[in-house]
Amino acid sequence: MLILGISAYYHDSAAAVVRDGEIVAAAQEERFTRKKHDDGFPVNALRYCLDAAGTRLADVDHVVFYDKPFLKFERLLETYLANAPHGFSSFRVSMPVWLREKLGMKKLLLETLGEIDPADGLKEKLLFSEHHLSHAASAFFPSPFREAVVLTMDGVGEWATTSASVGREEELEIVKEMHFPHSLGLLYSAFTYYTGFKVNSGEYKLMGLAPYGEPKYAQVIYDNLIDIKPDGSFRLNQRYFNYCTGLTMTNSQFHALFGLPPRAPDEPLTQKHMDIASSIQTVTETVLLRLAQALARETGMENLCLAGGVALNCVANGKLLRQRVFKNIWVQPAAGDAGGALGAALAAYHLHAKKPRTPMAGDAMKGSYLGPSFDQPEIERRLTAVRAKYEVMDDSALLNATAQALADGKAVGWFQGRMEFGPRALGARSILADPRSPSIQKTLNLKVKFRESFRPFAPAVLCADVADWFDLNIDSPYMLMVAPIAPKRVLEMTAEEYKLFGIDRLNVVRSEIPAVTHVDFSARVQTVHEQTNPRFHSLLESFKLLTGCPVLVNTSFNVRGEPIVGTPEDAFRCFMGTGIELLVAGNCILKKEQQDAALVKDYRNSFAPD
Repeated sequence: MLILGISAYYHDSAAAVVRDGEIVAAAQEERFTRKKHDDGFPVNALRYCLDAAGTRLADVDHVVFYDKPFLKFERLLETYLANAPHGFSSFRVSMPVWLREKLGMKKLLLETLGEIDPADGLKEKLLFSEHHLSHAASAFFPSPFREAVVLTMDGVGEWATTSASVGREEELEIVKEMHFPHSLGLLYSAFTYYTGFKVNSGEYKLMGLAPYGEPKYAQVIYDNLIDIKPDGSFRLNQRYFNYCTGLTMTNSQFHALFGLPPRAPDEPLTQKHMDIASSIQTVTETVLLRLAQALARETGMENLCLAGGVALNCVANGKLLRQRVFKNIWVQPAAGDAGGALGAALAAYHLHAKKPRTPMAGDAMKGSYLGPSFDQPEIERRLTAVRAKYEVMDDSALLNATAQALADGKAVGWFQGRMEFGPRALGARSILADPRSPSIQKTLNLKVKFRESFRPFAPAVLCADVADWFDLNIDSPYMLMVAPIAPKRVLEMTAEEYKLFGIDRLNVVRSEIPAVTHVDFSARVQTVHEQTNPRFHSLLESFKLLTGCPVLVNTSFNVRGEPIVGTPEDAFRCFMGTGIELLVAGNCILKKEQQDAALVKDYRNSFAPD
């Protein structure tokens, strides 16, 4: 049985294909269109998935959309009626779009699919899942667990903002829900907006900013914005928010509460912004922990799966892991709306078609390497077409040369194998560097990524060595758990360094791997496994043999505002427009100094800042 899943028309459109319960391919549309968080119909991603499955639309048994648009329209209408006449401006903007497109979603989908492949019988094949059920299915069915609690948290689906499901084998049922406007995701996005970052894009920046501050305003949030019950359920005080009735997230009462207007994106960050970031992060962790504790008590289950945009908060995930509320935790690597396409396909297979799950040794995500790949002849052809100069090496020479370049302090673009599905680069479309360098964090942020200097970088580590370098004793293959640096790797700070606050703490060398050690001595860890990414694993082994260190800086292969590179041409353009000094694409090695200087391009203004 072949099932195609689609998410579209909100943000992070994607497609995924499942054959007989096995995940064959999945990709986000942004990687093809080069428009970050592209919300359009995923034409390119869909075509890729069909090609990867070696099939056409006519041969697909079901096409599944990841939510139910009519229920979303019902929420929009009821929200306006409940607040009228307030909110008319927001209602006036959204209503024509809904009337023109969203209410005719079935017709729109059929017309668009018909343009891709005019197959007969598409109407009978089209199914609609519910938003939170798609998220829950994306987390439970690929997980290594035969039974688990599934906690889904995001901004809002149709009505649900937080849901708890119970999964057993091929069965999955939502047992609890919280509804709009009471949303942990929207609360976090309100603070994202208030601190000057882009909603549905900059939440991870807010998370990265939090360790520079102290949670001085957490009590203000508890007293005024959110009422959290002992079981983690909560209600938001809508007096302080504008997302129900306006075109912004917060209102004047919110701004008065914290004593500042919203920060403009180009304004400097102050210590107060950092303290506010720390405060909302603390509140988020409190809600997550209480929800998890209540679910553990109520179900008696040992396993927890997480999905929805809030599940990308790897700091909160790491703290939940260390509390040992559940014995095991698994997070869907494409936890946001892109993963809804995969969840919709899996829900159709197991819940609609009643097909059983197959036994697994581990999870079913295949390392999340589910996107397009390019063989060596095609990489060479594409690089030649863009006038790139390269040398082809065998595997051994390639790994040794790359490891040496990294040890010499070079930033390396690494383009290998199948592209990752989800927001994280996991060693297929990555920029790599030496984590032992005290200057590489600033260099990568300012000269390669062209982004804010406070942003932390993540370590990729050989799975066998993770406990020797981090206070973590489980696998973290998807970079979704933050853990402390192992105490023996931490360096003693001076009394003067301890007195520093905020951004002044950035340049303090805190461990043997300062480039991936955040100011609170934490790191967002990726464990690398030979089974899922043998070439990246071999590179880490080569680097360890050369330096004694089994860790590399791993950040996404893109610049600020750009989607992660998808093709060899994308990789070459990014290489030529940034401070990346070496590009390794397949078995091709490209050195910056050997390229035609006329191909150098100022990359900073090519994409809108995120």
